[in-house]
Amino acid sequence: MKISKAKILKYGIMGIIAALVATFFLKKEKPQGHPRDYAQIATEKVIRAATEYNSISYYVDGDTLSGFHYELIEAFAHGHGWKVDITPEMSFEKRLEGLANGKFDVIAYSIPVNSELKDSLLLTVPIILNKEVLVQRKSTSPTDSLYIKSQLDLARKTLYVVKGSPAILRIRNLGNEIGDTIYTEEIEKYGPEQLISLVAHGDIDYAVCDESIARAAADSLPQIDINTSIGFTQFYSWGVSKQSPVLLDSLNAWIDTFRKSDEFELIYRKYLNDNK
Repeated sequence: MKISKAKILKYGIMGIIAALVATFFLKKEKPQGHPRDYAQIATEKVIRAATEYNSISYYVDGDTLSGFHYELIEAFAHGHGWKVDITPEMSFEKRLEGLANGKFDVIAYSIPVNSELKDSLLLTVPIILNKEVLVQRKSTSPTDSLYIKSQLDLARKTLYVVKGSPAILRIRNLGNEIGDTIYTEEIEKYGPEQLISLVAHGDIDYAVCDESIARAAADSLPQIDINTSIGFTQFYSWGVSKQSPVLLDSLNAWIDTFRKSDEFELIYRKYLNDNK
C-alpha cells in the first residue's frame, strides 16, 4: 500500500517536531572516527549514547528529558562521575553506523538478543524482557479479510517496520516457520509510534514494533489490536562496539547490580507499568 505525501506530512509532523525539540538539547555535532573504550570515555567524562525518541525510551516532557533508557544511562553515567551526550536516532542502521565510526559509545535502547546481531556488536547482559507484536486495526466483522487471527494469516502480507529494525530478522524467520513469504516495507524517517498512527488511521494495514511501545500507544488509540505476537518473549539489551570490551564489562557489572535495586524497580514501573 502506498502512503500519500499528504499522509506522510500529517503523521510525520510529530516525529519532525520531536526530533527538532530533542536536537535543541544537543550542543554540538559528535566527533567521528574510531570507537572509544572505557579509558577514553573516562578521560573525557562524557559518554555518547544513541537511543530512539518515543514515549517509552526517551522524550521531552515540557522542559524535562524523560524515558526508561534515558534514566538508565543517566544513572550509569552519574555512578561513574560522567555526563551523558544523548542523540535520538530513529534508524537502527544509523545507530550501528554511529557505533562503528565512534559517533556513539553505546546504543541505550532495547535490542533483542539474537545470534545475527551478535555479529555486528557486543550486547550487554539483559535489561528487560520484551517481544515484537503485530499492530493492526480491530476486526470490524466476522468476515473482515484484513484482520490477522494467527501468524499463518501473515502469508503474502506486507508489514511495515522502521528501517533496519531487528524485527526484520524475526519476520524473515517467521516466514520460514509458516512456509510462505511475509513482505516487509522499511520506513526510514518514522519511528514505531508514527507507524502505529498510520495503522490506526487506515493508511497502512500492519506494522511491527516492541510490545511495550504498542501497549503505550493503545491507551490513546483504542482502534488498534496488538494481540498477535510476531516473536517470542526474549531478552533485550544495550549494545556497544566490538572494539569496546572494557566498556561492555563496566556496563554489565553495573546492570547486574542496578537491576536488583529499588531505583531500577521505580524506573521500570514508571515507564513499563508491568512486572519484571
